[in-house]
Amino acid sequence: MAHMLIIEDEPAIRTVLAEVFKSAGHDATLAADGMEGVAAFRAQPCDLVVLDLMLPKIDGFAVCELIRQESDVPIMMLTALGAEADELRGFELLADDYVTKPFSVKVVLRRAEALLRRAAHAPADGADGLLRCGDVALDPAGRTVSRGGRPVELTRTEFDVLELLLAHPGRAYTRDELLALVWHYEFASDPKIVNIHVMNIRKKLGAGLVATVRGIGYKLGTA
Repeated sequence: MAHMLIIEDEPAIRTVLAEVFKSAGHDATLAADGMEGVAAFRAQPCDLVVLDLMLPKIDGFAVCELIRQESDVPIMMLTALGAEADELRGFELLADDYVTKPFSVKVVLRRAEALLRRAAHAPADGADGLLRCGDVALDPAGRTVSRGGRPVELTRTEFDVLELLLAHPGRAYTRDELLALVWHYEFASDPKIVNIHVMNIRKKLGAGLVATVRGIGYKLGTA
């Protein structure tokens, strides 16, 4: 059983999300605005945060940033704004997923549980040795990345994408394969999620590190 924190100002949505999580064996704390959500997060540990973007008092972007300063708990953002710029900003603030309203509560549940599986499978200890590409080194055990000996901060998802590519150099992955292997999605989802995380990896570690394979997806490139 997982404990969810639902930060959503629309009572009907809060209620239906709490009910669908409860039906799947989880429980939830509910918050109606950003300040209440931050207070609830600090008062009780949770396994996943479901966070609306358009919140009173403190908006979802600010809440996400505050939570990320204190925890790497998975965050799923919910919003009526479907603009790519808003999605990019959410991912830049280290949200793990982004769902646009209106949505199916069953899909939200499945995506939330996929995030929980990812968090549960993130190793505290990994295989010995570093994965390398040029001057980029990834430590699976310590979950750290460096370039030229200098540490580079990646999000949980960026780390997982890069680790997969480094562990299988030369193999090209489709976006659907990456969604299944990294996000643990067992159903169709928006491939833009993959594109955005690859773009962020390239910004942090160099444009050549992840190569685009035309008509397929991505593979490890050169640092």
